[in-house]
Amino acid sequence: MFDIHLICLNVVEVFSVFDLYQFLFNSFAMKILASEHAYKDSLTTLHNPDGGEYGNFYSLPALNDPRIDSLPYSVRILLESAIRNCDNFHITKDDVEKIIDWENTSVNKVEIPFKPARVILQDFTGVSVIVDLAAMRDAMKSLGSDPNKINPRVPVDLVFDHSVQVHVARQKRDLRKGMQLESDINSERFIFLKWGSSAFYNMVMASPRSRNDHQVDLEYLGSVAFNSDGFLYPDSVVGTFFNTTMIGGLGVAGWEVGEIEAEAAILGQPISVVLPSVVGFKLAGKLRVGVTITDLVRTVTQMLRKHGVFGNIVEFYGEGMSRLSLNARAAIANMSTEYEATMCFFPVDHVTLEYLKLKGRSNETVTMIESYLRANKMFVDYNEPQEERAYTSCLKLDLGDVEPCISGPKRPCDQSFLKDMKVDWKACLDNPLGIKGFAVPNEQQDKIVKFSYDGEPAELKHGSVVLATITSDCAISSPSDMVGAALVAKKAYDLGLEVKPWIRTIVTPASGVVEECLRESGIKMYLAKQGFNGSIWGSDDLLDKPIASAISENDIIAAVVFSSRRGFYSSNGLTRARYITSPQLVVAYALSGTVNIDFEKEPMGTSKDGKNVYLRDIWPSSEEVKAFQNMVLQSMFKSTYKTMTKRNSVSLNSALYSWDSNSTYIHEPPFFKNMTTNPPGPREVKDAYCLLNFGDNITTNSISPAGTIHEDSPAAKFLIERYSMCRYDFNSYGSRRGNHEVMKRGTFASTCLVNKLLNGEVGPKTVHIPTGEKICIYDAASRYKTAGQDTIILAGEGYGSGSSRDWAAKGPLLLGVKAIIAKSFNRVHRSNLASIGIVPLCFKSGEDAETLGLTSHERYTVHLPSNVNEIKPGQDITVTTDTAKSFVCTLRLDTEVELAYYNHGGMLSYIIRSLSNE
Repeated sequence: MFDIHLICLNVVEVFSVFDLYQFLFNSFAMKILASEHAYKDSLTTLHNPDGGEYGNFYSLPALNDPRIDSLPYSVRILLESAIRNCDNFHITKDDVEKIIDWENTSVNKVEIPFKPARVILQDFTGVSVIVDLAAMRDAMKSLGSDPNKINPRVPVDLVFDHSVQVHVARQKRDLRKGMQLESDINSERFIFLKWGSSAFYNMVMASPRSRNDHQVDLEYLGSVAFNSDGFLYPDSVVGTFFNTTMIGGLGVAGWEVGEIEAEAAILGQPISVVLPSVVGFKLAGKLRVGVTITDLVRTVTQMLRKHGVFGNIVEFYGEGMSRLSLNARAAIANMSTEYEATMCFFPVDHVTLEYLKLKGRSNETVTMIESYLRANKMFVDYNEPQEERAYTSCLKLDLGDVEPCISGPKRPCDQSFLKDMKVDWKACLDNPLGIKGFAVPNEQQDKIVKFSYDGEPAELKHGSVVLATITSDCAISSPSDMVGAALVAKKAYDLGLEVKPWIRTIVTPASGVVEECLRESGIKMYLAKQGFNGSIWGSDDLLDKPIASAISENDIIAAVVFSSRRGFYSSNGLTRARYITSPQLVVAYALSGTVNIDFEKEPMGTSKDGKNVYLRDIWPSSEEVKAFQNMVLQSMFKSTYKTMTKRNSVSLNSALYSWDSNSTYIHEPPFFKNMTTNPPGPREVKDAYCLLNFGDNITTNSISPAGTIHEDSPAAKFLIERYSMCRYDFNSYGSRRGNHEVMKRGTFASTCLVNKLLNGEVGPKTVHIPTGEKICIYDAASRYKTAGQDTIILAGEGYGSGSSRDWAAKGPLLLGVKAIIAKSFNRVHRSNLASIGIVPLCFKSGEDAETLGLTSHERYTVHLPSNVNEIKPGQDITVTTDTAKSFVCTLRLDTEVELAYYNHGGMLSYIIRSLSNE
């Protein structure tokens, strides 16, 4: 049985991921290997230099198909997985053929099944996944089977990432205080995870002291290739957070999925993937002196945004790759969601192998990985002639053309060269109010607001920096950029320049290795001397009252400078100018105190001996940065992850969780209550009321509970009435993902929701059709459920677009929604609906609720066959109303596997019954 492990960086009893990966291999896959595998003739033995054997692998060259030679490397990863897992049910030979014929099939956006090698979760999403696994064990017992059959079929890593938030800033021991507060607030979740650490094989509780999930994946978990009991295959991963794509910099295929898709992969089911277009990005030359990794990342991101790569894979190649560091590759890959690519992929080469050695892989392991990837045509050697690969389209960048840049002031896609920043700022003040304008009258642009801060005189102007944050999700993971930022801070400090005390300065821990490099080199303290102390997350809510008052009372356009992928959200509107740049320039702007500066011509301040100090005076040379960066040693990787040692290999606790009805964070979900041995079959949708009527592009942000729990929301009322809870203790929807009572009340709770039943009114309300009352959506859904009345949702194009969120499907299900009829669905969300048991239906081309004359006050009957054998993927389904209207929709259960899920009432129920019958 396959096991689940969670990553903990500060506990003693944890186990080695690599030992586990050597042990783990899917028993189902082994059965396929044993006899009648469709591609058994391509099974090949890989020999080691000593004449022995590394093991067996499915060889792509052994297929003798010339089409494979021109496939992008990223597509070859998908192909190998399909061949290895081909069972002619979940994955068929036809699926394999679609991938081999990628040049033709990708144009048609065909879907293929994919089984990743492993899954990674972060804490918010991971809790709800483990809640589902615990509930599945209960269901397994109720069916008279062994609960221990519910264990992951692939390795699963859970890394605490988003638990600790900023409670204080610019104080020593910020992180320690934050962790203590979070331990108090989230103790119920931690207790639940502690149970899980013993109840599941080789499962260890995660800790808030862990570094960021994507960084742990890059520095420790990512293996590039596995050798499991003498069977070799490439590393691949799906994760429940957008930074999952960072691993593409290591030559590992990885992207974000929702929790439902993650659960499918965890339990051995394939996830559905649109066979993507692949954009080739050719790199030439090398970066100029003074250009940072962040500058490169922003330049590449801007090019890809302009080119348009939505849903594509971006694959990098060219001689410039040989001079691009692993950390630069990872930073580019980390930005995939910003240019809306599925993932960014850097094929494995000598740079990758050197990084594997640096992070502690033995020479023998690295040699094995190289030998396997070369043998399977998945390795790039720049000393050999390069094969021509087919790409959907191509881009080219000479690295020597990259210039220092900055993004803002309102959108990350609005980018300027640093040398033009002062001119651009003046234009933004002049321009009419909009994405690049603040409409500040000329006579008011130079006004100065004086105030007192801690008894000392202070002042603000338009463009004054009030918050400078080096955040954890992008270039902070790069040793060169972080070393550069610390050296800027040191050189400035040595000259007598310091950040003004009223400017909030925050740095968030990301990479333990980078942190140790800064600490061992002795330059970390200079960031602290400039106020950049460790904290998690940043917000302008942290601004002290005197600053906040000076801004709001005088209508000052204050600025925030981030080193981040985005960072454009302002929760209270105090900081209207928000810029993204490198960690080095975050420190520089904090020191200058304003974004209204030409660093080339204007001094940042005066040194202690009275001389003007310019940016060039404190900017470190490439040699200085490299000297400190070279201090990143293998020993730092080992010391950072030294607690990753083996723990229990069997369950040490009860297989079943004792649910606490008084817990505010963890509740037993109702998905498997009263489950029977036989599947329920197709469910009737009869005389259903329309709960909501949407237009186009309703995103998962509007559907799924996220962010703050507002005090007048149904979720807040529940917490107050059920637990006598005060507002301070509400926490967030993310932290309460393990409590379905809170989450279902937060479904459709967005204040930006536009529901046509409200005739243009915005907000989380709807009309209860039988009474005509305008009430909150949760209350309306509850009334329908209490009365035993079905509900449906009507929608336009792109329903469920945006980030993958399982509660965008789970929430509507718990509200009683039986079917959703839309013009089109987001691919991932449609799959989630099918997996959870809600029927997705599409209007016929050219039709929608308006063209059909539907008012949404009708009652709808969906005429599905009562026998699942009479239902076919994509068949026509008739829908009638009580007003004698009739129209035909397309059933968007697209595969036989999805029909099986639907027949069982959802994917998880299907798995429970399948395992129960084993």
